[in-house]
Amino acid sequence: MATLLTIGEFARMTYLSVKALRHYDEVGLLTPAAVDSSSGYRRYAVAQVPTAQAIRRFRDLDMPLDRIRAVLEAPDPDTRDRIIVAHLREMEAKLDQTQTAVASLRALLERAPGGEAVHRVIPGGPCAAITDRVAWDDVEQWLSDALDELHVAVAIDDRAGPDAASYAPAFFEDHVGDVTAFVPTANPADAAGRVVPTRTSDVTYAVMVHDGPFDTLDTTYAALGAHVTERGIGAPGPIRENYLDGGRTEVCWPIRAR
Repeated sequence: MATLLTIGEFARMTYLSVKALRHYDEVGLLTPAAVDSSSGYRRYAVAQVPTAQAIRRFRDLDMPLDRIRAVLEAPDPDTRDRIIVAHLREMEAKLDQTQTAVASLRALLERAPGGEAVHRVIPGGPCAAITDRVAWDDVEQWLSDALDELHVAVAIDDRAGPDAASYAPAFFEDHVGDVTAFVPTANPADAAGRVVPTRTSDVTYAVMVHDGPFDTLDTTYAALGAHVTERGIGAPGPIRENYLDGGRTEVCWPIRAR
């Protein structure tokens, strides 16, 4: 009969703690080769060491236990590899998110003071628009899809200004609210699907240009909001964004007309 290892010996050989080994036994992930019926002591076979080492490495990659079980119980190498590759892709996506957040935080700490705010009246005019109630986390994809749809409806030669969007106060306060994507046009599109002809009004705004990625747009909002608040000139109404060439965004905060 092959010599069995105590749980302590097995822990030393695999770098898995005794607590972890007991938990993996309780959830059915790594069952001991034998359990003493009187003492309850767990015994492990040397042949189980590679499995334990694999489990530790998967846990180092933050793989959930149910996914590790699926890997260990995979009926063939192709199935096993698909599960592992799917997890690695998820990790890469999380890494990208982390790197973006780190870059955004570094820019926040190192950035120079915000640009100058200017006050101007943006004249109203005809446009083609799409309005929806949009959740905060969905807005970037929604805006991209809506503008793509508007570009199909409005010919390039008919466009009379940059792509734009307006955001109701509830969108910022409740992280869900009305958002309107619109394209100024000299020839408003006929109603077709979600795209409808409408008209914007003349509005006085405090305006500041954000020259940077979407993830740091909040810094411009903060600088512009401080400008408006410190002067006590804020007015009710949605905030407008104009999407300029070169990835720049013009943030337009409504203020009282003089």
